[in-house]
Amino acid sequence: MKARARRVAALVSRGMLEALLVLACVVLAIAAPGFWSVENLMGVLRSVSEIGIIAFGMTMVIVAGEIDLSVGSGAAFAGCLVAWLVSRGVPVGAAIVLALAVGAGFGATIGVLRARFGVPSFITSLALLTGLRGGSLQLTRGFPLAPFPAWYGFLGSGYVQGIPFPAILLALTFIAALFLMDHTVFGRSVYAVGGNAEAARLSGVPVGRVRIAVLAITGMLAAWSGVMVSARILSGNPTVAVGWELDVIAAVIVGGTSLSGGSGRVWGTLVGVLFIGVIVNGMRLLDVHEDGQLIARGALVLFAVLMSRLQTATS
Repeated sequence: MKARARRVAALVSRGMLEALLVLACVVLAIAAPGFWSVENLMGVLRSVSEIGIIAFGMTMVIVAGEIDLSVGSGAAFAGCLVAWLVSRGVPVGAAIVLALAVGAGFGATIGVLRARFGVPSFITSLALLTGLRGGSLQLTRGFPLAPFPAWYGFLGSGYVQGIPFPAILLALTFIAALFLMDHTVFGRSVYAVGGNAEAARLSGVPVGRVRIAVLAITGMLAAWSGVMVSARILSGNPTVAVGWELDVIAAVIVGGTSLSGGSGRVWGTLVGVLFIGVIVNGMRLLDVHEDGQLIARGALVLFAVLMSRLQTATS
């Protein structure tokens, strides 16, 4: 009976966020005129794309029992790096590829220090959070750098058949992450490492390589989101993406991924991203003051932790 009750509780907790998302949409449809307009819904998808793309990578990181606090600064640094390279004559495509490689390299560095020297990913990524922000300021001398051609803006604000291009990239990243985590040996290894790293090692799972890989993937996705931001504003700006790490982690944990590692769903992360995006959009439509929005977002972070504890208790 107790086992059955735990299974029922687990199912309820897993479906709770989907129910809350539907409820939030219904309430906002009544309270906020224009919420259900196509323009507003497309705006929500575009606005959550930059955070959501990183969140899928962060899901892998947290499932593996690690954390990356540098994603916001990494996004800002990538956008500034692309702008700096283009301003010095590097073709835009090559600059983007280099920025993605640098982002993956920073993520891999966190993983290497964790795997080889036992340095907690929390500490290394915290150092990068400040270091990369300083690097962004150094590249741009503290001012927006805008060397981009007009077509570059399509990456951050373009539309394809009425659908925001960033939302298409979000969907493609979701599909790739879902396949990787649910249908590959690598995905099973990530869950094994987060569940019990020592048992995974004894079973032949390359624990260190798995940690390096998930952190490198997340670093690259953060860099890509930074490229999207620079395309949207047509400049490399060192002040963007402040606090993104908290928004990303909140979306992942709200989506059902356990902070202790070993469990989580890419689908849940997508729902978590949409839930937070809908709430933020609703507050703007209802003319909630920015102070109130910050308070609500802080409450969402607390809600994320409580959801994580509930998920752990019912698993």
